[in-house]
Parts: sequence; C-alpha cells; structure tokens
Amino acid sequence: MWPFGRRFSFREAPDTAAITCCHVLAGAPILRVTHDAEDGMWQFLCGGEHDASEARVIALKEAYGLDASIGQLAKMPCGCAAQRSSKMAGWQIGES
Repeated sequence: MWPFGRRFSFREAPDTAAITCCHVLAGAPILRVTHDAEDGMWQFLCGGEHDASEARVIALKEAYGLDASIGQLAKMPCGCAAQRSSKMAGWQIGES
C-alpha cells in the first residue's frame, strides 16, 4: 500500500530512476519537480541551488514514498517544472 492509501499514479514503472538532491534525502521538503524534455527523467529537489556532487539517483517509488503529493504531478508533460513555496503550498506548473 502506498502512503495515505493512494495508488502509484505515475505512468513510469515504480523502479524508474529519478534524480533528487542530498537535502531531500536528509529530510528537506520537495519544492521543485522537473520532468526533463530531453530524456523524460524526473527530478525531485529542495528548490535550492545545487552542484553535481549533491545529486542522488533513487527509484521513482522512493520519491513518492518521501512525499506522496508529487503524485499530483504524475501527468506533467516532459519539458515542464512545478514549484511550491512550502510542503503545504499548492504546486505551480510551468515550462522548465
């Protein structure tokens, strides 16, 4: 069972590779999500500036387990990004 009784809503398989930052894995909220135009890769970030050394590869299901509200973005097209100001705020979707 997924968090809060929700179904996994992404089209991609739960074990699909995704990118996050070390800050999210340390407990920072996911405040920025991108769905890359070039390769369809999902990124789940804290919203801060990062360098390559802070990137981590996780499974899409792990990102969903950290914050099930990202399921609201499951149908976000490639080339788009979503941001919010806090974990309790709504997602604002635009081009990345």
